[in-house]
Amino acid sequence: MSAPHHIVDAARGWIGTPYVHQASVRGAGSDCLGLLRGVWREVLGAEPEAIPAYTMDWSEPQGEERLWQAALRHLEPKSLLEESHGDVLLFRMRNGAVAKHLGLQSVVGELAAFVHAYSGHGVIESGLTAPWRRRIAARFAFP
Repeated sequence: MSAPHHIVDAARGWIGTPYVHQASVRGAGSDCLGLLRGVWREVLGAEPEAIPAYTMDWSEPQGEERLWQAALRHLEPKSLLEESHGDVLLFRMRNGAVAKHLGLQSVVGELAAFVHAYSGHGVIESGLTAPWRRRIAARFAFP
C-alpha cells in the first residue's frame, strides 16, 4: 500500500513542469493524466496499462467516460466526502460534460488543495475551492 505522503511529495515534485498534451516527463512536460502516470511510476512502479493516444476532448462528443473507466480499473473508488491526502480527483469541467481532468489532493480540511497539470499553467498546486469542489465527479485512492 502506498503511503499518502509519498503520493503528495511525488506530485509536488512535478510542480513547475510545463503543460504538454499527452506528455508524462517531470520537468519537461505533462498533462493531467501524465502527472498521475508519473506519480504512479514514482510511487508504485510500472504503469498498469499502455495509454492509447487521446485527444484533448477525451471522447466528449461520444459521451464516453474513458478516463473514469480507466480509473475504476486501477484505483480504489471512494466516497466524495472521504477526503485523504494523495486522493485522485476526477473533475467534470462543465455540467453534463465528460469527466476529463485529474488532480491529486495534497491538503485536506479548511485549506484543501490539489496538484494538477492545467493547460496554460503547467503543473501547479491550487486551492480546492468551491468552484473546483463542485466539479469533482469521483474520488479514488491509490491501490
